[in-house]
Amino acid sequence: MKNRKTDASRRKFIKQSSIAGMATIMALGATSSLLAGGLNSTGMPAILGGSSAWDKAKWIKWPIWIPEADEKGVLDVLRSGVWSRAAKVDEFEREWSKTLGVKRTLTVSNGTNALVVALNQLDIKGGDEVLVPPYTFIATVQAILANGAMPVFVDVDPETFQIDPDKIEAKITPRTKAILPVHIMGLPADMVRIMAIAKKHNLLVVEDACQAPLAEINKQIVGTFGNAGCFSFQNSKNIAIGEGGAIISNDDAFMDKCVSYQNLGLPHGSAVGTIATGSIRLGTKVRFTEYQAAIGLAQLKRLEEQTGTRNENAAYLKSKMEKIPGILPYRLYPGVTRAAFHLFPFRYKQEQFRGLSRTDFLTALRAEGVPCSSGYAPLNTQEFLKDAFASKNYKKMYPKELLDYTKYMERNQCPKNDQLCSEAVWFTQNLLLGSKEDMDSIVYAIDKIHKNAGAIKTSMKK
Repeated sequence: MKNRKTDASRRKFIKQSSIAGMATIMALGATSSLLAGGLNSTGMPAILGGSSAWDKAKWIKWPIWIPEADEKGVLDVLRSGVWSRAAKVDEFEREWSKTLGVKRTLTVSNGTNALVVALNQLDIKGGDEVLVPPYTFIATVQAILANGAMPVFVDVDPETFQIDPDKIEAKITPRTKAILPVHIMGLPADMVRIMAIAKKHNLLVVEDACQAPLAEINKQIVGTFGNAGCFSFQNSKNIAIGEGGAIISNDDAFMDKCVSYQNLGLPHGSAVGTIATGSIRLGTKVRFTEYQAAIGLAQLKRLEEQTGTRNENAAYLKSKMEKIPGILPYRLYPGVTRAAFHLFPFRYKQEQFRGLSRTDFLTALRAEGVPCSSGYAPLNTQEFLKDAFASKNYKKMYPKELLDYTKYMERNQCPKNDQLCSEAVWFTQNLLLGSKEDMDSIVYAIDKIHKNAGAIKTSMKK
């Protein structure tokens, strides 16, 4: 005799399983329209108990080790005992200039000091204002402060993540000396418009291209548009040396002064004087080393190919991701012929994910095996600015009303940047060195989360 209670429970289980199975098939079918191929995962998000979209151990690690064939060049320097700046640094500077299509390169200890030295030798100092975007690494603004100048924040265009050219002229005052655009993420700022504004108002331009080696606008490398361009070779950067930076320019007189300044103020080239007479200007010591140069020469061999791979995968990934509601990838300005993609950024709209917060979205995405980050917090509201303005030097260089921190904050509000900082999501550049299957896994992971956002939101509350 049948147990009616057991039989009813069994029929209910079969019905529920069929519904769940159909939902999974439908989810997989919808996902397959986004992807080029299938992946070894169910449609259930990993954070709800499903399998992850990708094995996080498969991502390319960064920095990539120097191949054995290139180790000899590094070891030769280490064994030579000549570690301070010498022939190997000269060689790296020549190769970097050749790669970027620029006349001169000066290497320094890091990207931060590249900015400090460039600003200093363009005579940007106490009493001057420098226009800068708030969506950048803190070093950009610290370099301005290190020279005694005052950062004035220009809001961003959230679609491009860059300084908004439409908002620059409103921030220009009689104290404005320079514009410091940042090619953040390795996505070029709109240098055509920025240079036109600078020319109109007789302003200097220093490009922070620390995240953007080989990025181009109309086939011209970023960093070569302004009076100077600055680059970084820190460990996470697209050309990883550990630490290191570079200034580039076609202005010999300016570059000679930079060489002098970064080498204790000793004379160099047109920065005339003799070693016998000693230092000829106030200087510092932020020289590059021979073993940094040796590592840089080894890494430089792969930069062109890696940049091509990043661009190819970024374009593919963007084309798939932008089909998912609530995912808004970066937009490049017209005329950009190549980006560097130090980061792959997009904006996350939680209202399209049933109110799932960005924090919980990131948690769910990491559970799928996809490394990700929320990126920068607003710079224009941070305490280091207040600390600088309270210093003895700033009090002597600026009128009291300009140093009133409350009023400074009012003058430097950047609402679009605040919005961007609450929505942005980043993938690091090493993810873009993978395969199309890697890119598909990212899209599949996000699609799973989107289709199950309500359930994920509910589970996060428990």
